[in-house]
Amino acid sequence: MARAIRLYNTLTRRKEKFVPLKEGKVSFYLCGPTVYNHIHIGNARTFLSFDVIRRYLEYAGYEVTFVQNITDVDDKIINRANEEGRTAVEVAAEYSEAFVEGMHALGVLDPTIRPRATEEIPAMIELISCLVEGGHAYEVEGDVYFSVRSFSPYGRLSGRDIEQMRSGARVEVDPRKRDALDFALWKKAKPGEPSWESPWSVGRPGWHSECSAMSARYLGNPFDIHAGGDDLIFPHHENEIAQAESCYHVTFANYWLHGGMLTIDHEKMAKSEGNFLLLKDVLTYVRPFALRLLMLQTHYRSPFDYSAERLQEATAAFERIESALRNLSWTIESYAVVETAPNEIGDKSVSWTADLLQRAENTRERFINSMDDDFNTAGAVAAIFELVTAGNASVKDGIFGEAHRRAVIEARDTIAGLLNVLGVTVDAEPENGLNLSEEVEDLKDTGNAGDARDANDALAAKAVVELAASLVGYLGESPVEAIEFLLAARDEARAEKDWARADAMRDGLNEVGLVIEDTASGTRIVRK
Repeated sequence: MARAIRLYNTLTRRKEKFVPLKEGKVSFYLCGPTVYNHIHIGNARTFLSFDVIRRYLEYAGYEVTFVQNITDVDDKIINRANEEGRTAVEVAAEYSEAFVEGMHALGVLDPTIRPRATEEIPAMIELISCLVEGGHAYEVEGDVYFSVRSFSPYGRLSGRDIEQMRSGARVEVDPRKRDALDFALWKKAKPGEPSWESPWSVGRPGWHSECSAMSARYLGNPFDIHAGGDDLIFPHHENEIAQAESCYHVTFANYWLHGGMLTIDHEKMAKSEGNFLLLKDVLTYVRPFALRLLMLQTHYRSPFDYSAERLQEATAAFERIESALRNLSWTIESYAVVETAPNEIGDKSVSWTADLLQRAENTRERFINSMDDDFNTAGAVAAIFELVTAGNASVKDGIFGEAHRRAVIEARDTIAGLLNVLGVTVDAEPENGLNLSEEVEDLKDTGNAGDARDANDALAAKAVVELAASLVGYLGESPVEAIEFLLAARDEARAEKDWARADAMRDGLNEVGLVIEDTASGTRIVRK
């Protein structure tokens, strides 16, 4: 393909031109969650980052086979089950479902293939058998360990000297191991633990075994991209390479991508610090696409700092985009040429049209250049915001001719289309001929107030209906219909030069949080 995407390869520690193994196709593996609890926002940031990279590769024209596993058997799951008096299967099932729901809420696409560790045991046993037969692993009392010193390139990914390493295993060092660095491939089961038959014992695989086996099964060796958080570089990804290359005798993955860690107000997120945030909890008070936009404003490899202040800024930025797209759509649908001298209309139309079309083209170019440069979402988002500003400016006085209208459509569609590449979806369609923001449209639902925002909407909806009843005799219950009655009555009062009555309606709407804006293309109403 003609695209020149460059990405930072952890293995070589430099940016490289991306050249997939098969032209037009990308094989991509991302380490998934261990499902013993709800994921936290640090996990979410990692999964979101690689969702965007996958989306961009598809936008660039590649057919992407995206594999992400679920670890549904592990010490942490077993410990959680024991603490709660449940089975490990029950714990894993609950949090697997919660993980998928959380990803959907955040706008993360499902992988092409989502293998679960418990369904891939035969492939792991086959891999471990290969390593034992090749002299890279050994059995001790039903447990099987990988001999790290049998793989001379060990430490290449993390840049560590094997002579200076300490064991990075998830459990304490087993004195039965030949070397402290050796890690478990198979664990003999304790009573009550999930287990499977194997040549060595009734037991279960070690954590590091599953990704090597599953990536080989679904993508083959080598494959193009292996990804995960940078906390997985050592020991997990280092161990994956050692297992796969010792057995299959070929390169494991050509490109290694790693996402930066998350902090909370510049502090490490930890339960002991009282700043541990689960994604499900954050999404109860944050609009998902605002959270997504916040995360995209930091490059995926850089540490990401989360704070209430930054979240508020991102929410305001998302609402600015949302408002701009709705304004553009409404202006297009309310197309009205401003009453100006013909030559002035022509001059202004040509000027606005050429400028806006050029800005849209420049935005696409900057977006692509940013994303081609190691998926720089911060630069891509900045380019989109510049077009948002230009689009708003281009319609502040209405639309000057059909050519200008087409340019406004181009600007709107460019903004929405590029946001969609980043996985940010904005509903840009106005309703009932009114330019109603999403917040105003929310007033339609005056039912159950499930959270603070819903409660505020319900109060505002009731106030709008009461205002219309008192000022224009409205007898219905629909807040949107009440707004229509008020605006129609206000237009009538203005036509009759009854300014006091017109102002009463404007002021009344303002008191319930709605602002009337009179533009060349008509009346626009937005939520404060």
